[in-house]
Amino acid sequence: MKRLQNRISESKTTLPAVVCYGAAAWLAGGATEGRMWIPFACFVISTALIMELNTSNALIRIYSRMVSCAFIVLSAMICPLTRACIAPPDDRSANIGIHLAGRYVGTAAPDVACSVALVCIIAAYSVLFHTYQNRSSMGRMYYSYVFLGISSMLYVEMLFFIPFFWLLSVVCLQAASWRNFLATLFGLITPYWFAAVTFVLNEDISVPARHFALLAECFGSPDYSVLNVPRLVSLAFIVVLGITGTIHFYRTSYKDKIRIRMLYNFFIVMNFVSLVFLILQPQHYNFLTGMMILNTSPLIAHFISLTQTRITNIAFHLITVTALLITAYNIWIS
Repeated sequence: MKRLQNRISESKTTLPAVVCYGAAAWLAGGATEGRMWIPFACFVISTALIMELNTSNALIRIYSRMVSCAFIVLSAMICPLTRACIAPPDDRSANIGIHLAGRYVGTAAPDVACSVALVCIIAAYSVLFHTYQNRSSMGRMYYSYVFLGISSMLYVEMLFFIPFFWLLSVVCLQAASWRNFLATLFGLITPYWFAAVTFVLNEDISVPARHFALLAECFGSPDYSVLNVPRLVSLAFIVVLGITGTIHFYRTSYKDKIRIRMLYNFFIVMNFVSLVFLILQPQHYNFLTGMMILNTSPLIAHFISLTQTRITNIAFHLITVTALLITAYNIWIS
């Protein structure tokens, strides 16, 4: 018996409707004010990449665009919070990417860098997932880590995730080989190699030195004062969705192909790692919450699309209403 949640998740009109909703939420959240148009443009690009990620990997075994819809709704929910970007106690202008953007583009800010970094991570996912069980996929490995390298130039804390990408490439993607590993190293270094030319020509190595020195700041004391009520409510909602999607997936994963199981394990591990990092360093809320939205969206979409009981139908309505209320609250409070 198909319930309302199933009809909505399988409808071809759901995605256009959610896209309109997401655009309206961003406009209400101030997408046209100041530099917010850049995060909004990154949101549009990210949505397109998520759509491609879902389509090319068939993340849900039925026709459904719920992965993209979940990503749009959750991104729109926290968009007002990015207007008041959390500035960590260190100097973000020390980041190589922000420094170069400020010099050559004229726009450099932590919120902009965070948004562009997340776009690069989604692009890395899209390329990396095509290396599944391919130990000779040096090209794709290289390009995926080029994106991760660019992301780390904009948000250096991204480098802490690299060991987990390596581990999951071995365990989940089963693409371990020395050639692939060397390709990841070359890909990660490539953006820094090109950036180094600028600093060598200008005889200024202070920015790269400060860039990597920022990594040491992550071992300092966490600043939980940045977690105000809107951020805590939004984070709690995302965590609940992630847990719900994870439990559902492990209960029903036997129905999915082995490749899809491995990709979802990838999402689950990265989601957990992002949450742990956020607990340890809440001052990086914007970046880490974006990571959690990226990894939570497929999980909750799997739950909504592939369940059809009366209880899950009620849960779908509660999720929808809660997301709308939190979005309205964040827009109002901002």
